[in-house]
Amino acid sequence: MAKKILIDCDPGIDDALALALAHGSPEVDIVGVTTVAGNVGLEHTTDNALRLRDFYGMEAPVARGAARPLVRESLTAADVHGNTGLGGVVLPEPKSKPSDRHAVDFIIDALAAAPGEISLTAVGPLTNIALALHKEPRITEWAKEFVIMGGSYTRGNTNPAAEFNILADPEGAAVAFNAPWRTVMIGLDLTYQARATAAVRSRFTSLGRLDTELITPGLDFYGQHISYRDEGPAIHDACAVAYVIDPGLFQTRSARVDVETQGRFTSGMTVTDFNATPDLHNVDVATTLDAERFWTLLTDAFRNVADNLPD
Repeated sequence: MAKKILIDCDPGIDDALALALAHGSPEVDIVGVTTVAGNVGLEHTTDNALRLRDFYGMEAPVARGAARPLVRESLTAADVHGNTGLGGVVLPEPKSKPSDRHAVDFIIDALAAAPGEISLTAVGPLTNIALALHKEPRITEWAKEFVIMGGSYTRGNTNPAAEFNILADPEGAAVAFNAPWRTVMIGLDLTYQARATAAVRSRFTSLGRLDTELITPGLDFYGQHISYRDEGPAIHDACAVAYVIDPGLFQTRSARVDVETQGRFTSGMTVTDFNATPDLHNVDVATTLDAERFWTLLTDAFRNVADNLPD
């Protein structure tokens, strides 16, 4: 039986590829996509999710979420993803509409309707998750697992200390990390092992419109970012979806992780203590990726998507 997954995201080029991985994988069933402001503003992340839904032929509903962080001014990554979020990708205007429900209510209702069955997977800022926890704390009991793309135990990518998704809403992230569930943190130390090198991209050249209309223009734009030029862009968000599909691709270590919300230079840092006493551990931190198996998983899923794109 396919695993159920609910994806909270801020599309975003790598979010687009994460959605393709989930849609093309028979191992998972997407029960919904919720959007949050992050890589770009909410109007663009929601519009992009709808465009991608139509392009891929997904049936899962899309629900619009939080338009700003809990307490801070908005932070975007338009320099990495482009002003509208999908870089050089141009998809048709969406035909579908978002759900009438707010993303927070959608998350709560979905988890309540299927307790213990849905992998809640967040690959953007954690604002929607924090709001859902505030409104209905029992979601920590109802989620099968909580997997995020965010954080790091050695570095940042938006500043020296912090990864973008956490820095975009540190207070929201702190709520999510401090909740009584065990977070799986797929951070930069792991995702930088999933770089779309020229050899990797050669696997996608036979995928027709999926490659020419989405993968190639997306990765070409993404790859212009200075930190990616030598090795190819890291496909961050797809790693979190891959964990839900096949946790055996990853090695993890148990740790205590707290989110810095006050530091002048370290706000948004995921302070990771592998040596904390086990009773304080709250996170499984991904450390090592089986990259060859990861790219095979991704390529097979993309092929399924490419073979079934709507006309």
